[in-house]
Amino acid sequence: MAAKVKLLAITSVLAALSLIECTDVPNLNQACFRCLCHVYTNCKSSDDCSGDYCGPFTISKVYWTEAGKITLPGDDPASENAWKECATDYNCAQKIVKGYLQKFVKDCNNDGEINCFDYMMINSNGGYNCTPPLDRSETGRMWLERYDECHTKLNLLH
Repeated sequence: MAAKVKLLAITSVLAALSLIECTDVPNLNQACFRCLCHVYTNCKSSDDCSGDYCGPFTISKVYWTEAGKITLPGDDPASENAWKECATDYNCAQKIVKGYLQKFVKDCNNDGEINCFDYMMINSNGGYNCTPPLDRSETGRMWLERYDECHTKLNLLH
């Protein structure tokens, strides 16, 4: 009887963990975060914003809102500068990016796999239409070149 209870408890824990894993973003790891920040800012940390974009991932207020208005601990999402303060903090900015990607996760290049390249396309094209090729603009070509540099350096799968 005790063995059945133990087996049931283990099965319940594994089922709960698999549900958590399903809601997570597949193949989003620290190497991918490093490549994403390299693509957009060469990972230059700064408390400054350039126009309406802030931090190492060039996060806008709209992006921050779509991601769930993630803030630094103790900060109020209703505060006028909450998004800027989080977007310019690397660790907080990662949470914003993860929240955004959780909402829009998709195989943007239709290769049958969701990976860091898809996340770059989501961030570059926007979550609602991530499929257009990035090589259509000078900025897009620069992002692709930077992604390839990082991809090669960190040996990412895609």
